Amino acid sequence: MKALRYLLIAVIAIIVLMALAIVVATTIIDPNAYKPQIEKAVESRTNLDLSLNGDISWSFIPIGLEVNDVEAQLEGQRLVRLDRLQAEVDFWSLITMAPAVDVFTLDGLDARLVKNAQGQGNWERIMPEGEPAQETAPTEPAPAEEPTQEAATGDSEPLKFNVEEVAITNAQVHYSDEASGQSVTLEDFSLTAQDIALGQTFPLDLGFRFTTNAPELAVNAQLSAQLTANEALNQFQMQDLDSTFELSGEAVGGKTVNAGFTGNAAANLENETASLSDFVATLAGLELTANVDVAGFGDQPKLDGNLALAEFSIRDLLSTLGQPAIETRDPDVLKKASFSTDIGGEGGQVNLSNLKLVLDDTTFNGNFGLGLANTAIDLKLQGDAINVDRYLPPEAEEGDAGSADAGESGGEQPSGSTAAAAGEESDLLPLDTLRGLDLDIDLGLDQLIASNLTITEIQSKVSARNGLIKLDPFAGKLYDGDFNVTATLDARKDNPTWKISERANNIQTLDLLTDLADMKMLSGGANLTADITTQGNRMSALRNNAKGEIKFNLAEGSFNDMNLTRMACQGIALANQESLSTSDWGTTTPFNDMHGVLKIDGNTITNTDLTAALAGMQLNGDGNVDLAASNLDYELGLRIVGEIHRDEACRVTEYVEGVVIPVECRGDISGEPAKLCSFDGSRFRDNLKDMAASAAKKKATKEVNKAIDEKLGEKLDEKLDKESSDKIKDALKGLFN
Repeated sequence: MKALRYLLIAVIAIIVLMALAIVVATTIIDPNAYKPQIEKAVESRTNLDLSLNGDISWSFIPIGLEVNDVEAQLEGQRLVRLDRLQAEVDFWSLITMAPAVDVFTLDGLDARLVKNAQGQGNWERIMPEGEPAQETAPTEPAPAEEPTQEAATGDSEPLKFNVEEVAITNAQVHYSDEASGQSVTLEDFSLTAQDIALGQTFPLDLGFRFTTNAPELAVNAQLSAQLTANEALNQFQMQDLDSTFELSGEAVGGKTVNAGFTGNAAANLENETASLSDFVATLAGLELTANVDVAGFGDQPKLDGNLALAEFSIRDLLSTLGQPAIETRDPDVLKKASFSTDIGGEGGQVNLSNLKLVLDDTTFNGNFGLGLANTAIDLKLQGDAINVDRYLPPEAEEGDAGSADAGESGGEQPSGSTAAAAGEESDLLPLDTLRGLDLDIDLGLDQLIASNLTITEIQSKVSARNGLIKLDPFAGKLYDGDFNVTATLDARKDNPTWKISERANNIQTLDLLTDLADMKMLSGGANLTADITTQGNRMSALRNNAKGEIKFNLAEGSFNDMNLTRMACQGIALANQESLSTSDWGTTTPFNDMHGVLKIDGNTITNTDLTAALAGMQLNGDGNVDLAASNLDYELGLRIVGEIHRDEACRVTEYVEGVVIPVECRGDISGEPAKLCSFDGSRFRDNLKDMAASAAKKKATKEVNKAIDEKLGEKLDEKLDKESSDKIKDALKGLFN
């Protein structure tokens, strides 16, 4: 017992001596007397010029240190300035080996960070360059210590850490980049926390102002939360998060925009789990809610939860953010949008199920999958109906287009090099990006209106693997018919190849052309097959390398705004040397079974076998379209095979029957269709010669036959029997005919 008593006395004596030493030191020693030595020591070891302008003081109970008005300069420019630093530690907590900080205060911190035009930051020049590292003599490796019982079992005394109050006030950090002109400032930074202890919940309040000049933006922020960290510092929790952000400046159109976050968050570093619960993020009327659990912090995280973006107006959002409005043909679109989904999936896979996207009157439902390791995307969406024409920019008025053209023609013309640069082609597709795609996309739509065309029951599937992209199929119903398109893009080589195949059945061309381009020149149920290939990654190359053919057939239809019967009658009347009396010819030409083949060779589309059956005529066509020049050069021939019209001047005589009435179609294919085709008078004059020769021959034959029958025939009948007489007359007719 005496030994224990002496030991306690010794410990108490040591504590008392330590206390007396500290009391003597804090009472007798004035730290301000050592400021020159401190400044000189810093300046000798760094490139800093340190100025301790204020007082330095310390205290015994609690043990504390206070430094005032400190500034460090680098190369004549301020690097750091500090108004006040105060730190106080409870003396008895040191004795009990459970350090407790009474107060830690940092006030008036001002740091200036500058990156010069060469990309070097001033903080990188604090230490002298070329200073040799201190060499240390090699030492023998220390013998491995036997693990203690605590280390072997993994149990150790938890860290005891307590802070009564932390306060950071009036702090600011300025950063500027002389090369880019970018500057960023964090100012009015304040942080307060009380009763900080591991394993217990403590409050935290944070505020700051953040500004940047490019773009000009200012953010005022306030944040409060309840924080918890366990004694092993591997579990953290944030509850009752409540934050507000006020954004202003050029980046938000000179307006003031409010944002904020609320909710709870937790993380367990040992188990590699994290969660967001009741999390709500708001920005200018947007509201995103989230409840998400994460298991695994490596490359195979597993997610579980849900996300929802409440209904909002895109137009109102842009207006609130000070951004230009989106001009659309329909001003009532972009007023309603929302998003919601469940989140799940195995490790390393993000799956969005029960995915719902809403845009105005259109709703999409489906699923989305993303592989985090290879960014593989699997998307399935089914929508109801959308009219994309409503979202297009408004059509330019004629006056606007005219003034623009006038301005271009009246202004200074660009130089040859400038014009060439403006027209310089660029690659259509990023091949390297395409080669890295891993896609499986399945999109469906009940109805799509695009370019005024109405397509229903749309199905489309797109896949991409290692630069091979396939569209198989893109199918749907279109104007009482249906279509099916398949396409392949092989981007594995620098000169990609394209293959396109299309099949269409009974598509009503009149409705299609009317809705597409307000053209009514053709009607009928169209059936076609198309197989086209090309190569290249620029539009000019794709056109030049295009090869293929399009086979088409229209069982019953008509040419509209084009009366081929009238054109044929003009030729017949000319042959009959008469004038047409009919004035009401109508505007259509019915036909049966029009078919042919369009052959594609680069920018040229050629057709040599157009055939159609018209009333009393047979239509044949031969010609081509030059897409590069937007020029049509086509000749039609109307062969007379029977009566075609009631006009007397258009009567089909024996001299006219079988004659071809020529029609020419030439001009800019972007012009008016009715003006493209007309009766070819010059070609018909050549036909008239053939018609006249044919008529003369027929007339001569008739006279010869008449003479044989009337004059020579009587004598033959008198001398020969009827059978022999007829044989001789037929032989003579054949000889003269």
